Amino acid sequence: MNQASLHRLLASSELDSPEKANLNKLFDLRLSTNLPIIQNLFLSLYPESNLPDSFQVLMELLPELFRKRSRNLKIQDLKRLKDANWYQSEKMVGMQLYVDRFNKDLKGVETKIGYFEKLGVNLIHIMPVTTRPKGENDGGYAVNSYTQVDKKYGTKEDLVNLAKKLHSKDMHLMMDFVVNHTSDEFPWAKKAMAGDKKYQDYYYTYPDRQLPDQFENSLPEVFPKTSPGNFTFNKKMNRWVMTVFNDYQWDLNYKNPLVFMDMLTNLTDLANLGVDVIRFDALAFLWKKMGTDSQNLPEAHRLITLFRMCLQVVAPGVVLLAEAIVSPQKIIKYFGEGISKGNECELAYNATLMALLWNSIATKKTHLLYKNLINLPSKPEEGAWINYIRCHDDIGLGFEDRYIYEVGWDAFAHRKFLLDYYGQKLDWSPAAGQIFMYNPKNGDGRITGSAASLLGLEKGLAQKNHESIIMSVNKILMLHAIILSYGGIPMIYAGDEIGMLNDYSYLKNKDLREDSRWANRPRQDWKTISELDKVDTPQSQIFHSLKRLVEIRRNTPAFADKNNLKLHPNANPHIFMFERTNDFGKGVLVICNFDETIHMIEVGTLTSMGYSSGGKLKDLVSGKKIVLKSGLLEIKPYQIFWLVKP
Repeated sequence: MNQASLHRLLASSELDSPEKANLNKLFDLRLSTNLPIIQNLFLSLYPESNLPDSFQVLMELLPELFRKRSRNLKIQDLKRLKDANWYQSEKMVGMQLYVDRFNKDLKGVETKIGYFEKLGVNLIHIMPVTTRPKGENDGGYAVNSYTQVDKKYGTKEDLVNLAKKLHSKDMHLMMDFVVNHTSDEFPWAKKAMAGDKKYQDYYYTYPDRQLPDQFENSLPEVFPKTSPGNFTFNKKMNRWVMTVFNDYQWDLNYKNPLVFMDMLTNLTDLANLGVDVIRFDALAFLWKKMGTDSQNLPEAHRLITLFRMCLQVVAPGVVLLAEAIVSPQKIIKYFGEGISKGNECELAYNATLMALLWNSIATKKTHLLYKNLINLPSKPEEGAWINYIRCHDDIGLGFEDRYIYEVGWDAFAHRKFLLDYYGQKLDWSPAAGQIFMYNPKNGDGRITGSAASLLGLEKGLAQKNHESIIMSVNKILMLHAIILSYGGIPMIYAGDEIGMLNDYSYLKNKDLREDSRWANRPRQDWKTISELDKVDTPQSQIFHSLKRLVEIRRNTPAFADKNNLKLHPNANPHIFMFERTNDFGKGVLVICNFDETIHMIEVGTLTSMGYSSGGKLKDLVSGKKIVLKSGLLEIKPYQIFWLVKP
């Protein structure tokens, strides 16, 4: 039993009337329940000899953090606790957006809540809105504060009001917690530069290159083109500081327990603004150890679990999302393993599925997709994936080399093919993407671009090629239908629901032009949206079709994430097929065609899975009954079926 389930059981007598519950008593119960785990984790990372009485300081901090949480949020926590694993519901559908690119500011986002409702979205992930350096700031991920809102987005009050309005509509707010680093303008960094030894120890700082050079022997480069190396010399401090991402982002030293406790305070302060899902940014990098790549280390997992166990005591209705874009075998560990299984992060990005879908689009084949997914360990029952086609970031190609070799391809050559296919290096490719952070040392690179541009709509419209436009629209809808039905929370990037194309204006901005990720962060086109119900365009086709798919998902209990996914490998290399089952025998069979030609499935294949009776089927996507011709189910190019048992 994971800790959340135990808390639910212990509080069961109080959950039916949360407004009348003894909130302090329930806090004490949660603390006593989690205390052995918290103590074990804390002392494994911070032996008492390093900083005497530090664990006692943490024990005094937790009640203080609970007192700071509002009564309304404490009651909401209990409602979430009663609604076990609420984030696994089939009704959960997310959208990710930059506030200023979506609709100017926080008040502007609030005015568009009706738009979210129309589409069926109820989890809104707003990108960083806190204060940040002027000029380059990694899209807000170089933070000057964890809770103070940058005036360009509004005020902290605007953020709190947005959260309240979303909650009144039974919607949820998700925000980022930049847990690995701060900006060089953060108060701690400023104090460090002023010579304060205490705050120099909040970061990895060194008087010379001796230790940095030893670190560099095993540390990879995250941004080799724009920010080579992992250390930056700071003239004000006259010391070298670890900057794994960019020279203005200083890595926090979590070997210092004071850093953990101050960051825990920042975390709960963020939750107290009304945030329901907190995205732990770059959490794979949290613990640094000489002689390793300092990614995905056991200590990092213990640290994340410690954060969750403490947050669970203070704000049990808030869940954590792991932003770990790493190999499949490593991603699964962020749900927790061993004694921490189910007690690390509740949510994790399904980067494996995302990358493999783009691979299948480029190759028109699904065998690598199956091979990776079949060999991915099962997640804990309490965990859920965030399934997405793409996000604000680049698209990595993080699937296992050995599986590429097993399907008969050379891993290095295959990744080069994918970069060429999406990076406009092949004349016949319909994709209009760009390459991000290509490293000539190892041939590694990532892909950027909006979903529509990567899937051919940009080129199709430019060439006025009607057939290409239809094909690209079908690709867009098929990929979204997969993430809506695969199992977990589907996350749509704002603009993809209307087929927005790449935004090349970033090339004219000196602070952005070296970062091609801005191509896939277009400003929301409200003029197009205002005409969706008036005209028949690719944009309106995408929106209305996606709206219908979301509505079907929200009314199909089998799409709730109950670890009820069953893959169905088949002999046809172009077909992807999986099933969502439930306890009542009313599952959904998902079938899609990644090829540009029609393919068939024999009725016997469907009958063996219980999805054919007398040659008749029901497809939820079209809402029609299907009569099989000559015992075959015809699947058109990039078509998807959601079949239910008759």
